[in-house]
Amino acid sequence: MKVTFLGTGTSTGIPFIGSNHPVCLSEDSKDKRLRSSIKIEINNNTFIIDCGPDFRQQMIKSGCKKIDAILITHEHADHTAGLDDIRPYCFRDGSIPLYAHKRVLKNLSIRFNYIFNEIDKYPGAPTVSSRTVVENESFRINRIKITPISFFHANLQVFGYRFYDFAYLTDLKTISNKELEKLKDLDVLVLNAIRIKEHFSHLNLKEALNLIEIIQPKKTYLTHISHLLGFHNEISKNLPKNVFLSYDGLTIDIN
Repeated sequence: MKVTFLGTGTSTGIPFIGSNHPVCLSEDSKDKRLRSSIKIEINNNTFIIDCGPDFRQQMIKSGCKKIDAILITHEHADHTAGLDDIRPYCFRDGSIPLYAHKRVLKNLSIRFNYIFNEIDKYPGAPTVSSRTVVENESFRINRIKITPISFFHANLQVFGYRFYDFAYLTDLKTISNKELEKLKDLDVLVLNAIRIKEHFSHLNLKEALNLIEIIQPKKTYLTHISHLLGFHNEISKNLPKNVFLSYDGLTIDIN
């Protein structure tokens, strides 16, 4: 399994528009973060988790030639606003399976009516095949088992996804013990950590590290990072030995 971090920033991306914060002015490429998304490659299958407003740029930078499925965590714009940019893949390969909670699919069908409306469909519009993700029900894409992990982003339900011994959880604030049971024996966990100060709907760094202690993965990569977390290199020096800050373009191989 190969995982590529397409974007590791929070909803505004970094640099934050118009900000004079030192992190936003940093020339270190690891401090420049597009909206959060990952690419997972398994046995010639390519899966994308979340399709935010930087999707086109991310696909070009990563050299992504095909998409076998897109999995959506939740409906917020920083995770879904790039849906129109799947068009080139649809032109070549046809409809793309889109996996999400039924609430999210309904939301997207309103916001992107021209994609989901099959009546008098505009010929240049993308085409998706909606697939509903249900809590406590694993599913398979091309024989690859995927387990949804349900948690809350303030009061909004969100899905993370587990592929084998890898799990991707973003926009998490609270999670039940029942869902934590689904995260045992992970080789790699990706988890959000937005900043140092507490946040109403995201884990801050302290909360993320506490949750990592509970889950006990072999390695963890932090994502969905804002400029308020600090400089990549400075924060990295103070993390536990098995915890790392992700950055855009980072690729990891998981056996």
